[in-house]
Amino acid sequence: MSISDPERAGRLARVLASDLVAEWGDEMRTGLEKDDFFTRLGPQIERARIFYLARVAPEVEDRRRIFDWAFVDVMFARNRRLHPFIW
Repeated sequence: MSISDPERAGRLARVLASDLVAEWGDEMRTGLEKDDFFTRLGPQIERARIFYLARVAPEVEDRRRIFDWAFVDVMFARNRRLHPFIW
């Protein structure tokens, strides 16, 4: 059964991002500090995205953007004290 409610899709995306933070938090911080975040965590992020897209109905408007914004909100907002190279 697919998720067809954008609010529920957002919750799923935040849960997936939170799981990544819980499991890969140290790598995430290192990647932000060394400016190789997506090289370090690209495969894990892509697995979470595939899982999300498989469960959220294609009819959900902006379903990809919902994932991206939830991901940024959870992963980066929690690490504001870091000063990545790019910021």
